[in-house]
Amino acid sequence: MLEACPDIRMFARSDIGSWREFLTVTALGSGSLGISSSAWEAAIDAMGEQEASVVIAAILQRGSMINSACGYLRNLTGKAKGGKFSAWPMVMALWRVSQGLAKRE
Repeated sequence: MLEACPDIRMFARSDIGSWREFLTVTALGSGSLGISSSAWEAAIDAMGEQEASVVIAAILQRGSMINSACGYLRNLTGKAKGGKFSAWPMVMALWRVSQGLAKRE
Protein backbone atom coordinates (compact mmCIF):
# COMPACT_ATOMS: atom_id res chain seq x y z
CA MET A 1 0.00 0.00 0.00
CA LEU A 2 2.75 2.42 0.86
CA GLU A 3 4.40 1.88 -2.53
CA ALA A 4 1.11 2.54 -4.34
CA CYS A 5 0.06 5.44 -2.12
CA PRO A 6 3.18 7.04 -0.63
CA ASP A 7 1.49 10.40 0.01
CA ILE A 8 -0.35 8.94 3.02
CA ARG A 9 2.97 9.08 4.89
CA MET A 10 2.64 12.85 5.29
CA PHE A 11 -0.05 12.24 7.90
CA ALA A 12 2.10 9.87 9.97
CA ARG A 13 4.26 10.97 12.88
CA SER A 14 6.69 8.16 12.14
CA ASP A 15 7.03 5.33 9.65
CA ILE A 16 3.88 3.27 9.09
CA GLY A 17 4.86 -0.23 10.14
CA SER A 18 1.56 -2.08 10.51
CA TRP A 19 -2.01 -2.20 9.26
CA ARG A 20 -3.19 -0.73 12.56
CA GLU A 21 -0.92 2.28 12.05
CA PHE A 22 -2.08 2.57 8.43
CA LEU A 23 -5.72 2.55 9.56
CA THR A 24 -5.03 5.24 12.14
CA VAL A 25 -3.20 7.45 9.66
CA THR A 26 -5.89 7.12 6.99
CA ALA A 27 -8.56 8.07 9.54
CA LEU A 28 -6.58 11.27 10.16
CA GLY A 29 -6.09 11.79 6.44
CA SER A 30 -9.80 11.50 5.73
CA GLY A 31 -10.52 14.62 7.76
CA SER A 32 -7.88 16.65 5.96
CA LEU A 33 -9.45 15.65 2.64
CA GLY A 34 -12.74 17.20 3.76
CA ILE A 35 -14.43 13.84 4.23
CA SER A 36 -17.20 14.12 6.80
CA SER A 37 -17.34 11.72 9.71
CA SER A 38 -20.68 10.41 8.43
CA ALA A 39 -19.19 9.63 4.98
CA TRP A 40 -16.20 7.94 6.63
CA GLU A 41 -18.43 5.83 8.89
CA ALA A 42 -20.68 4.87 5.96
CA ALA A 43 -17.61 3.77 3.97
CA ILE A 44 -16.39 1.63 6.87
CA ASP A 45 -19.86 0.06 7.21
CA ALA A 46 -20.04 -0.73 3.48
CA MET A 47 -16.42 -1.74 2.80
CA GLY A 48 -14.90 -2.63 6.12
CA GLU A 49 -12.21 -0.59 7.85
CA GLN A 50 -9.26 -1.88 5.81
CA GLU A 51 -10.79 -1.33 2.38
CA ALA A 52 -12.19 2.08 3.37
CA SER A 53 -8.70 3.05 4.56
CA VAL A 54 -7.21 1.87 1.28
CA VAL A 55 -9.71 4.05 -0.58
CA ILE A 56 -8.73 7.09 1.51
CA ALA A 57 -5.05 6.53 0.70
CA ALA A 58 -5.91 6.17 -2.99
CA ILE A 59 -8.03 9.34 -2.98
CA LEU A 60 -5.18 11.20 -1.35
CA GLN A 61 -2.72 9.82 -3.89
CA ARG A 62 -4.90 10.88 -6.81
CA GLY A 63 -5.20 14.34 -5.24
CA SER A 64 -5.98 16.94 -7.86
CA MET A 65 -7.78 14.45 -10.11
CA ILE A 66 -10.70 14.29 -7.65
CA ASN A 67 -12.87 17.38 -7.26
CA SER A 68 -14.70 16.32 -4.11
CA ALA A 69 -13.10 13.63 -1.97
CA CYS A 70 -16.22 13.33 0.18
CA GLY A 71 -18.53 13.04 -2.82
CA TYR A 72 -16.22 10.52 -4.47
CA LEU A 73 -16.09 8.42 -1.30
CA ARG A 74 -19.88 8.52 -0.99
CA ASN A 75 -20.19 7.37 -4.61
CA LEU A 76 -17.79 4.46 -4.04
CA THR A 77 -19.59 3.61 -0.80
CA GLY A 78 -22.87 3.33 -2.69
CA LYS A 79 -21.24 1.01 -5.21
CA ALA A 80 -19.73 -1.07 -2.39
CA LYS A 81 -23.15 -1.45 -0.76
CA GLY A 82 -24.39 -2.91 -4.03
CA GLY A 83 -21.40 -5.24 -4.28
CA LYS A 84 -20.08 -3.35 -7.31
CA PHE A 85 -16.82 -1.93 -5.98
CA SER A 86 -13.42 -3.19 -4.94
CA ALA A 87 -10.50 -0.93 -4.05
CA TRP A 88 -7.90 -3.38 -5.31
CA PRO A 89 -8.00 -2.44 -9.02
CA MET A 90 -7.58 1.20 -7.94
CA VAL A 91 -4.58 0.28 -5.81
CA MET A 92 -3.00 -1.83 -8.53
CA ALA A 93 -3.32 1.06 -11.01
CA LEU A 94 -1.62 3.41 -8.54
CA TRP A 95 1.07 0.81 -7.86
CA ARG A 96 1.78 0.47 -11.58
CA VAL A 97 2.20 4.25 -11.79
CA SER A 98 4.54 4.25 -8.77
CA GLN A 99 6.66 1.57 -10.42
CA GLY A 100 6.83 3.44 -13.72
CA LEU A 101 4.74 0.79 -15.45
CA ALA A 102 1.91 3.16 -16.35
CA LYS A 103 1.45 6.88 -16.87
CA ARG A 104 -0.20 8.98 -14.19
CA GLU A 105 -3.37 10.58 -15.52
